[in-house]
Amino acid sequence: MSTATTEIPGYIPGTWTIDPVHSDVTFVVRHLGVSKVRGRFSEFGGEIVTGDAVTDSSVTATIQAASIDTDNEQRDGHVKSAEFLDVENQPTLTFHSKAIRPQGDGENFEIDGELTLHGVTKQVTLKAELGGFGDGMTEGSKVLGISASTDVSRSEFGVGTTFPTAVVADKIRIELDIEAVLQS
Repeated sequence: MSTATTEIPGYIPGTWTIDPVHSDVTFVVRHLGVSKVRGRFSEFGGEIVTGDAVTDSSVTATIQAASIDTDNEQRDGHVKSAEFLDVENQPTLTFHSKAIRPQGDGENFEIDGELTLHGVTKQVTLKAELGGFGDGMTEGSKVLGISASTDVSRSEFGVGTTFPTAVVADKIRIELDIEAVLQS
């Protein structure tokens, strides 16, 4: 598949700011091997730069670790502690893309990049689906939507390494549903 912008309906090269009001950054982790616990981060931001071709595009994002919310104050406090995220010493999670590769039909992509979590940087690949480009809520504004996910190993990032995987699984799924606004 060619990466020409004309193959993606409404494609607009430019710089887009992530809109946290209309976006979600969530995660899922298995608990006790039988159920899943879900959570979200409420404070995050970033930028998507769409190039003349999709493969010339980039993504950067920053998540405030202390904004974690699992609907349980006690658990949130534990996850914020030095045993897990250590938000006092590691206040942010960051992502910087290195490559974007089309996959199949023009709506699916793989975004390779560096995720820094708990002060450790690892290569990850986001499986992404373009929601599209469209008109925003204010006259003349433009938006884009994209969903993406990846699985990470908490032990590879040094998160909760003394906590048994029989209680909290090593694999954590990160899910992103992003709406971004074109900057003028």
